[in-house]
Amino acid sequence: MPYLPEPSFTHGTPEKTGILLVNLGTPDAPTTPAVRTYLKEFLGDPRVVEMPRAIWWLILNGIILNTRPKKSAAKYASIWLKEGSPLRVYTEKQAALLQGYLGERAQAPFVVDYAMRYGNPSIPAVLRKLREQNCQRILVVPMYPQYAASTTATVTDIVYGELQKMRNTPALRTIKHFHDHSGYIKALAGNINDYWMKNGRPEKLVMSFHGLPRKSLDQGDPYHCECQKTGRLLAWELGLKPEQYAVTFQSRFGRAEWLQPYTGATLKELGKQKLKRMDIVCPGFVADCLETLEEIAQEGKETFQHAGGGEYHYIPCINDRNDWMHALTDLVIDNLQGWLVKPDAAELEQGRLRALEMGAPK
Repeated sequence: MPYLPEPSFTHGTPEKTGILLVNLGTPDAPTTPAVRTYLKEFLGDPRVVEMPRAIWWLILNGIILNTRPKKSAAKYASIWLKEGSPLRVYTEKQAALLQGYLGERAQAPFVVDYAMRYGNPSIPAVLRKLREQNCQRILVVPMYPQYAASTTATVTDIVYGELQKMRNTPALRTIKHFHDHSGYIKALAGNINDYWMKNGRPEKLVMSFHGLPRKSLDQGDPYHCECQKTGRLLAWELGLKPEQYAVTFQSRFGRAEWLQPYTGATLKELGKQKLKRMDIVCPGFVADCLETLEEIAQEGKETFQHAGGGEYHYIPCINDRNDWMHALTDLVIDNLQGWLVKPDAAELEQGRLRALEMGAPK
């Protein structure tokens, strides 16, 4: 297999460290064609849907991609911002803020950028962009607090696959998870407390995480356990008693059993109990997206109130909060130990001169 062309190089150029934030992805526009393209890539990933490829290909291309894109496009349109997809807008802000926050604490040259696992900007495109900036060390930060094979692992699949195409590969580090990171937990709690200070407190707080097929837990995926730990630590930080909160799982797809309790069923039951007010938050998402703004904020409210419930409050994700950005900066610095070394200008110049003497073009 031929390698990708190497970026132009000038001797004496300081090496940089790249920090790449990666989130799930989004269509380029809230339109049926754009959503179809996005879903084809997303649902075509064998880590996302674990079933025989031939059977799933028929289901995906024969049914899902002919029926779901139009419905999903309407849902995306209902939450689309003037700047674009909420997930992409907030992830871009997080990358820009991290560049600034990290710059206050690091003397060595570095670059922060972001990519989407599915859609644009793609991981391969941004990795090549970092290489062109002479990033010889890259820290990949999947923005999933809880590890799952269908999220975090699929990011590293693509990253390692891209490195296989390079002749001169950079040093690589990845962050597996941060579900119990103290800064992340405190940012979640701070976000909820700020909301309660302005809007009062509920009778019950529901913490909704994205669901996975039950078999993923049975086969050794730690996701369920990490969600439960996040919920427990968050409840402790908020001072909640067990009866004051619930951990649930949303976004069930297909007929197989998924992680329980299901968010939809829980909301319906709480509505039947005539709960006067419940609040819901999504601690598995660090940026608002379709699953939070449409599925939880809109559909969840309808489910709860249609069943007889009272007030329903969706608490937004931590997005670009100051405390979360400080926590993310701490997380990144912890994983950059030994990499943020200020280059020696004199040593670089001596190396450049030696290279020129030995016949290097530049």
